[in-house]
Amino acid sequence: MSPDREEIVSIVIPTYNESRNIETLLRRLDRSLKTIPYEAIIVDDNSPDGTAHRAERLSPQLPVKVMMRSGKLGLASAVLAGLGAARGDVLGFMDADLSHPPEILPELLAAIRDQGADIAVASRLVKGGGVSDGWPQHRKLNSYVATLLARPLTRVKDSMSGCFMFKREVIECIDLVPRGYKIGLEILVKGKYQDVVEVPFLFDNRANGASKLTLGVQMEYLVQVLHLYADRLTGILRKENNRV
Repeated sequence: MSPDREEIVSIVIPTYNESRNIETLLRRLDRSLKTIPYEAIIVDDNSPDGTAHRAERLSPQLPVKVMMRSGKLGLASAVLAGLGAARGDVLGFMDADLSHPPEILPELLAAIRDQGADIAVASRLVKGGGVSDGWPQHRKLNSYVATLLARPLTRVKDSMSGCFMFKREVIECIDLVPRGYKIGLEILVKGKYQDVVEVPFLFDNRANGASKLTLGVQMEYLVQVLHLYADRLTGILRKENNRV
């Protein structure tokens, strides 16, 4: 993590072919955080549709920083790259497809700065949360199965959320592996924290463009979950050996 910490909020947004959504997202994000010092860090995987260029055009008006990568290297590694460049004392990330409303961000921040939470999660699975009628049934089934697989690893109900905010200390000196696409789950399993707050929101279907949830991405998630279980088991065995 960057040593140049400031009392601002850093929001990392990984992108690939989100040119039709990125300006709307950034303007809504700015209106939502207009009274809060923040930076938006776009980490683009060399989108052929010009996503990075559209975001850069807004940088004279908005606190936007664009990081262009050489190719499609994956969502988790994009988030970690953005977190590595972040200056904030509070960090966060969200998808660029407008399925998570940026208007939820002040509530997540309030959970951390006012309520003392270490992590705040935009959650579909607590009272007041849910999904829109337009979300395809097969996506709902995929999300349910993925959440079920991760349930023994964390007490957070919506561990598959794509919108998190957390104190910088949660991930300091933690070995986060850019594997799979659910970096939030990795943080929940490996991070240093006590209190988590889940803030309800209504998940919507992406505004424009195609879903990135391919079969290959789903297989990567299975590998990620297996590694997290192995890490958890290794930790338990290490503690047991230390007691002997």
